[in-house]
Amino acid sequence: MTVLKRFLLGAVLSVVSSLTLAAANPLSVHVLNLQDGLPSAKVNVTLEKQQGPDWIMLNRAATNEQGRIPELYPHGKALEQGVYRVTFKTGEWFKAHQIASFFPEVPVIFAVDGAVAHYHIPLLLSPYGFSTYRGN
Repeated sequence: MTVLKRFLLGAVLSVVSSLTLAAANPLSVHVLNLQDGLPSAKVNVTLEKQQGPDWIMLNRAATNEQGRIPELYPHGKALEQGVYRVTFKTGEWFKAHQIASFFPEVPVIFAVDGAVAHYHIPLLLSPYGFSTYRGN
């Protein structure tokens, strides 16, 4: 097997593995840096659920080399309907890369209604702006 074929096979297996993990977990995130067009690895992210006026911490993780967290929801727990907050610690990430930025963090608050089995929160990031949407 040539080096190229081994590389391509490894890449395909990595993508399939990531998709399998994402399918098993009801919540994933992805961070892309619009400044250079590359995934943002090592962005710290927290997940909380709203309970009355309070927010209850459910999980925290950091994005992988692809800028993804394929399993952000707590492992083995069923996704419940409600209001959730994913907070991307963008200020920490920009500081680690010696880049000035305006937003120290990006909180994304969203409602889970149970209409779909998997929720994906992508974040498109730059030092002075961001965009997010409901992915799949």
